[in-house]
Amino acid sequence: MSNPGTQDNPLRVAIIGAGPSGFYAADQILKDPETHAQVDLFDRLPTPYGLVRGGVAPDHPKIKSVTRVYERTAAKEGFRFFGNVEVGRDLGVADFENHYHAIMYTFGAEADRELGIPGEDLPGSYAATAFVGWYNAHPDYADRDFHLERAKRAVVIGNGNVAMDVSRMLALDGAELRQTDIADHAIDVLDSSAIEEIVVLGRRGPVQAAYTNPEIKELGELEEADVIVDPAETELDPVSQAWIDSDEVDKTTRVNVEIVREFALKTPAGKPKRIVLRFLASPIEINGGAHVESIVIGQNELVDDDGTLRARDTGFREELECDLVLRSVGYTGIPLPGVPFDEKRGTILNQHGRVLEEHGGSHRIGHYTAGWIKRGPSGVIGTNKKDAQETVTHLLEDVAGNQLLEPSTPDPNAIEALLQERGVNYVSFSGWEKIDAEEVGRGEPHGRPRVKFVRVDEMLDHASDKATK
Repeated sequence: MSNPGTQDNPLRVAIIGAGPSGFYAADQILKDPETHAQVDLFDRLPTPYGLVRGGVAPDHPKIKSVTRVYERTAAKEGFRFFGNVEVGRDLGVADFENHYHAIMYTFGAEADRELGIPGEDLPGSYAATAFVGWYNAHPDYADRDFHLERAKRAVVIGNGNVAMDVSRMLALDGAELRQTDIADHAIDVLDSSAIEEIVVLGRRGPVQAAYTNPEIKELGELEEADVIVDPAETELDPVSQAWIDSDEVDKTTRVNVEIVREFALKTPAGKPKRIVLRFLASPIEINGGAHVESIVIGQNELVDDDGTLRARDTGFREELECDLVLRSVGYTGIPLPGVPFDEKRGTILNQHGRVLEEHGGSHRIGHYTAGWIKRGPSGVIGTNKKDAQETVTHLLEDVAGNQLLEPSTPDPNAIEALLQERGVNYVSFSGWEKIDAEEVGRGEPHGRPRVKFVRVDEMLDHASDKATK
């Protein structure tokens, strides 16, 4: 038989993870003019879109409109979606090797990084991942209880966009929340929370903050919260100041510093809540008995370490009473059995998207990766498009060189038969469209974009057909 990629022998690709990376990769494979391809996109949830659905803040609907691009990919000939299929539970890597010429892992980095400090596991100390999943109606987090009714002061650890999101969500009122697609169960809890102050800790200075301009600017536009910054904390060390004054600094960094300095000069309006931005501050210890009662904060200074500014503990300590701690210090990938993993980086072991057998080893034929599980948790949604393109370019090179898997049962119907044989209630893209239509319909009477299902069983009840598209 001819090499895969022809009309008679289509290139069969399984992509595991239906977030932005998975859709971008699928689109780039399917639109290649030299390759006749069939792409099956798998996800463990019945719903596609990954963090666009489960991670983007509810009050950011414009960002979520990127799903229209993914819908166009799903409409292409050769595309199929298999939701509610979990690798390791329903299918193993060997199953994909038996049915596809290539496998691409795009399932992201869903575990949170830990602080590694005493008291981190106390009730009241949580990963921001869990909080974000809870208010975004992710089934994994639907039953979490963050005890907001007793939390007057929350401490958010981190200076990235997720930290800004959770701080903002804690400060929104019920009227603002009810205009969004936030999980129903989160609206009343957030609206009736006892939160009066949200303290955000960044271990380095305003110049090194990882949030983007819109995210930090939005804090100053909240109806219910003043933003408080100590002017002394906006005074930059000589190296940071020199960087800001140079022609090399990027616009995002310069504007971030300008926004924070504006906050520092602004007189508080006496709003019901306060968001306090702290810099050069690291968590040292979380204290409490049955739940979080306080956090010990260490003061840092920035030191030049071979051209890189690093935070160094000065030894000064401050204890701050608090009831809730949300850590947002990054994500890491979770190993998939049978797939080489780089424990240090928290990613699948790879070189430019080709999975490696071992560090410095050869390419594992037919195995590829893209997105956060390839490069680590960095960039914005659009970053994944270029990242996926790099991986797909290598995949297509391997198609041309006939360096792919040789599946024993490449027939498109075979994977469906296998899932049915194993009793897997998978969801097709048309099944997702039924879920989507029902959620949108539930939101319309309330002037909301949608009211999400939070239970997998509810989703499956509405995804009744198993059509191929």
